[in-house]
Amino acid sequence: MKNVLIPTDFSKNAMNAIRFALEFFKYDNCEFYFLHTYEDEVYEKHNIAEEVSFDKIKEDAKIKSEENLNSLFKEVTSLAPHKRFKHHLISAYNSILDEVDKIVIDKNIDLIVMGTKGEGSNHAYAFGSNTLQVLKYVACPVLVIPEFCKYEQPKKVLFPTNFLIPYRRRELKLLNTMLKPFRSMVDVLYIAKYSNLSRRQIDNREFLVEELDGLELKFETVDKKDVSKAIIHHIKTYEIDLLVMVNTRHSYLEDMLYRSKVDDISLHTDIPFLALQNVRRTI
Repeated sequence: MKNVLIPTDFSKNAMNAIRFALEFFKYDNCEFYFLHTYEDEVYEKHNIAEEVSFDKIKEDAKIKSEENLNSLFKEVTSLAPHKRFKHHLISAYNSILDEVDKIVIDKNIDLIVMGTKGEGSNHAYAFGSNTLQVLKYVACPVLVIPEFCKYEQPKKVLFPTNFLIPYRRRELKLLNTMLKPFRSMVDVLYIAKYSNLSRRQIDNREFLVEELDGLELKFETVDKKDVSKAIIHHIKTYEIDLLVMVNTRHSYLEDMLYRSKVDDISLHTDIPFLALQNVRRTI
């Protein structure tokens, strides 16, 4: 049973991510937690209409949030009336980052699914602010669905890695169970000037092979200075369906996410993107 958290603001973008998740996990037993947080909405409305009491605006926002979640529930059960799926609705007066972090711990969430702006929106950076905050600070894998991304089976998967990090068994098990129904081929891309690996890197590579048993892995080394350009080149050249990266210290993804400005992030893609957080959680 997978526990999947999907934050939503009821936009078309968020609904596209929900549709994608329902299709992606149609072969699995899943508990979906649909979350809407309305703290920001309350503060914005109160600043505009200061003559209305704060408590009144807060109560109205709560009612609207719950009504929209109930409407979403009806649409979700119509789209995917599977007995394998269970659904939970959560309306919270909180910031999205704090509430997501709380639910991840309380419900032992395996995966967060979020919609975000894609290249088709002509945005200056790859991730929306909420998605970026969750990617950076919440200890849970995140599957990011770009705005204009249409569901396709992940037959070809790209996994860029420097083999320097000790992967977590729970997260590789999640990846394995996600991809096995599709018999995915995984391109493991090592971007470095030299192809020789240290003892640590060899051990981590062997662990990766063991935990992704049953999937077809193809290893490749490329000599590139710009990691994001190497990744994008591989995605376009080999028509990749899903990008998987690990977000931890000394990883490729950390270098892209932890910069002084959001618009410095150079990784832009319109395919689904799975960030494994590689953190110590319940096994």
